[in-house]
Amino acid sequence: MFKQFKKEYVLAFKKIKEYDTIVVLRHQRPDFDALGTQLGLVTWLKESFPQKTIHYFGDNHSTFTPKVYPEMELDMEIEGKFLLIVCDTGNSARIDRGELLKKADYIIKFDHHPGVEQYGNLNIVFNELSSCAELVVDFVDYCGGNKKLPISQLAAKYFYSAIVGDTGRFMFSSANGDTLRCAGRLLDTGLVPADCLFVPMYEKDMTSMTFLKFVLNNMKLSSKGIGYYILMDNDLNELGVNSENGKEHLGTLGSIKGMEIWFCITELKDKGEYRVSIRSHTKDISVIANKYHGGGHKQASGATLYDLEKELPEMISDLEALL
Repeated sequence: MFKQFKKEYVLAFKKIKEYDTIVVLRHQRPDFDALGTQLGLVTWLKESFPQKTIHYFGDNHSTFTPKVYPEMELDMEIEGKFLLIVCDTGNSARIDRGELLKKADYIIKFDHHPGVEQYGNLNIVFNELSSCAELVVDFVDYCGGNKKLPISQLAAKYFYSAIVGDTGRFMFSSANGDTLRCAGRLLDTGLVPADCLFVPMYEKDMTSMTFLKFVLNNMKLSSKGIGYYILMDNDLNELGVNSENGKEHLGTLGSIKGMEIWFCITELKDKGEYRVSIRSHTKDISVIANKYHGGGHKQASGATLYDLEKELPEMISDLEALL
């Protein structure tokens, strides 16, 4: 248990018991951690408090839904007072269905990103964790207990997917003993990921493999060896790839010997911007991400460029300075 959050856990559990209606949200353009934590918590709440009304809103993912996660609930008007729980989202602007912030009676934030914005009435944030799921599982275990309100195999499946996804299958440096102990706790429910989780999470179709060929054929190296690839709007159309999946093969660059920092750029033509996903084995790239309209973790961050011709060379130069 993360003892520093004992008082916060108790208060959060008190609020959960207090409200008859609870809404659980996460960030836009969700990844495994966002969806897995949201749906893991929703499943535990529904199973532990069947008399309560639990809602979960947000966009479906173009790939993970319905292969890994169920369809999201259709938007609806929430009547009366309700508790809002937001997972894995550092700032309010990134919350999917964030308009509910103004309507909620009480807001709890569970997160593992640096504390950019304390938008909750209760903010439970631990930015040293590799995934938000670890924090929520710790909360559930402390307040629910293994016997009183246990984590079911279904909830464990969602939480486990979140941890595996955000740690790159436990390969990122953020994964530590606490991460593995939490994963072990979920496996103790009887969950067998190889049977029900890993195939839908990581299987590739021919579109994905064609996309990988494009990445290998078009990746670039800066003068100091920083690797990257760029997906323009016409590339996405020709490959049949959704912009949401632009970073699907980003990890491939990180597996190249000697590659310390790597990134990918995906054009969002309708918004007039370029989404950047940056990764590193050991260097803190979050400072650079912050400079370019983004942020995130030390070894996994995101940024946004608006003038590719001008900003890309500057960002590469800043990243090279880290080396």
